[in-house]
Amino acid sequence: MKSNISTKIKKREKPNDVFYTPIPLVETHLELVKKYVNDNDVVYDGFYGTGNYYNNYEKYFKNNTFEFSEIEMGKDFFKFDKHIDLIISNPPYSILDNVFEKSVELKPHTISYLIGINNLTAKRIEYMNSKGYYLDELHLCKVFKWYGMSCIIVFTNKVKKNKISYDRIIYK
Repeated sequence: MKSNISTKIKKREKPNDVFYTPIPLVETHLELVKKYVNDNDVVYDGFYGTGNYYNNYEKYFKNNTFEFSEIEMGKDFFKFDKHIDLIISNPPYSILDNVFEKSVELKPHTISYLIGINNLTAKRIEYMNSKGYYLDELHLCKVFKWYGMSCIIVFTNKVKKNKISYDRIIYK
């Protein structure tokens, strides 16, 4: 019997939250959120990983400064306390509730994450709404070898509208 990717993920002995975002999907994400970025905003990547987000910020955001955290580099997201205006990243899904709590604590005007579609729960949306952040955009996408659909979510404290987009690209 042939083993598929979802069977391998479900039967793994140790969970692994490290899934690096393909550059084309990073570019899609940054293109989607650039309209939320104002001149002089501080853009923050809370989960640097290999730098796929952070290293592309300058290409999309010209008059801004950038910050990042990466636990492997001794810069813990949960201890970060500098001023930021936007968070744009791919966080670990296993601690997503804590990530949302810390993100809100940092008080950016926009929070945008790439997450698994099953991780965008009503409870999480309600939590964000209770903190003054509203789901402004939801973009569905598929990454080759990742389990299920993923989505780019954009929460903002500036507007209260909903928008959903979808692509049929398989990112590799």
